[in-house]
Amino acid sequence: MDYFVYVMASQKNGTLYVGVTNNLVRRVYEHKNNLVEGFTKQYDVHTLVWFESTPSIEAAIAREKQLKNWKREWKLALLEKTNPDWRDLYDSLL
Repeated sequence: MDYFVYVMASQKNGTLYVGVTNNLVRRVYEHKNNLVEGFTKQYDVHTLVWFESTPSIEAAIAREKQLKNWKREWKLALLEKTNPDWRDLYDSLL
């Protein structure tokens, strides 16, 4: 089984959310459709702008914690490097 660390954004250079899941398609769908109360619903964070996978839940959680502790500038640099147009990557998963 793969586990995913992902970043959602409200818009380019907007509010960011870092999460971890074992089912990226389902989880992003939940964010996009406000099916779960919380941060992404409150701040309209609906665009999947980055993700990576790992076969280890421990590695995924460690990476999520690492990214959450990063400075905002570092997160923005990661996003700009891998997705400079801030495309919504959700459709590429389907």
